[in-house]
Amino acid sequence: MESYTRRHFLRSSAVAGVGLTALAAGGPRRRTRGDKLRVLSIGVVGTIGGTDRKQVQSHPDAEIVGLCDVDANQLEKAKADHPTAFVCKDYREAFADHADEFDAVIVSVPDHSHAAIMLTAFAHDKHVYGQKPLVHQLEELVMMERALAAKPHLVTQLGNQRMVFPGRRAFVEILRAGQLGKAIEAYAWVDSPNSRYYFNMDRELKEPSSPPDNLDWNLWLGPAEDAPYREGLCPIVWRSWWPYGTNGLGDWGCHVLDVILFSYDELDSPIAVQTFCPEPPNEYFHVHPCRSTVTYAVDSPNFARKVFPIYYSDSNQAPSRASLGLPAGDWFEKNSTLVVCEGGVIVLGASGRIEVWRDGHMTEGLKMPYLPEFPALNHWHAWVDNCLGKKTELRTPFTQAVRITEPALLAVKATRFPGVELRWDKSQLAFTNHPEATATIVRRNYRDGFAPPRVG
Repeated sequence: MESYTRRHFLRSSAVAGVGLTALAAGGPRRRTRGDKLRVLSIGVVGTIGGTDRKQVQSHPDAEIVGLCDVDANQLEKAKADHPTAFVCKDYREAFADHADEFDAVIVSVPDHSHAAIMLTAFAHDKHVYGQKPLVHQLEELVMMERALAAKPHLVTQLGNQRMVFPGRRAFVEILRAGQLGKAIEAYAWVDSPNSRYYFNMDRELKEPSSPPDNLDWNLWLGPAEDAPYREGLCPIVWRSWWPYGTNGLGDWGCHVLDVILFSYDELDSPIAVQTFCPEPPNEYFHVHPCRSTVTYAVDSPNFARKVFPIYYSDSNQAPSRASLGLPAGDWFEKNSTLVVCEGGVIVLGASGRIEVWRDGHMTEGLKMPYLPEFPALNHWHAWVDNCLGKKTELRTPFTQAVRITEPALLAVKATRFPGVELRWDKSQLAFTNHPEATATIVRRNYRDGFAPPRVG
């Protein structure tokens, strides 16, 4: 009865928006020499959950002590790797009944449940490693910023593992040092959605049916509206669905937009977004191909103008090389980032290959002058190190993840209004020129029992 009462209190408090900070007992536990970081893994297999869990476990000072997943089959697979870990299917139960057994949380679940779980972890003073995109709704960006301000002692890391590549770090160093002069504009493009394994490419809607016995469909829905189970939606293809995923633009945003935001601190929050796509998404599925312009206001000597546009596209819609003054040829990667400056063009592939073009001549990015050494990094181990108090290089904490996620989410949400320029003001959580957009694409109504708790 005591366990039930405590669980009921925690869930009711979350629904009411109570911060829950009083339950955290003064912050993360104090460790003694030899203590390991005790980690709860939520979303234990999926497309990336297994990798996240195993990479964290491979740190000599980390231990997976808890497993949580709505799919019994996935839990069984993970339990074989961690036979002593506690197991549950409801993340709320993990925090209600086991909060004193773990220090940190891995959140590798579908996009729509990110904010609810991560903010619950913050409310219980747990360090968080979270998958991308950071959140699913624009309002959740502000929720996350508020929580970060209230819990500065917690260590966070976005699933942006590509930032360990030397070429990606060099890209940032070159631009921050101003080696190519003032920035004019940026481009980012991805070939996603491109696979029927990950995406419902044909937007095929199956008839409602009973979920498989191994899946708790109510818990999978989490904060989303009540909806029937349909074959082919989970565990993988939810990315294509409007209520649960963010399609290609959202899925890849942190891997191509990140370096632009890292290079220029002045890029705070966009002032406008305009996305072109063949038709609006329906109530079920995202749409593609999409081309989006996300515009920032800037007032800095690092920029050639008072505005800085980022042109962001999916479905392998790469920019014209001729229009950028580059010689004929193919782009070397399908997922890439490019910044045009007064003194040249810098191009980066998601894998870290980097080229600098000036006056028709190319220099390999890692051969540019004045670059520092880029020591090898383990993305997951860096998070563990920092959680344990060892200050190593950490890419990407949630303070940066908010900035990266915002332009990606804006590009995705603006597909509801193809070709319409929406003027964005994050401080008001509003599109100032479009009340309908403000009412329909900024926030969601959370199901009872699954609303993110207010933290801070």
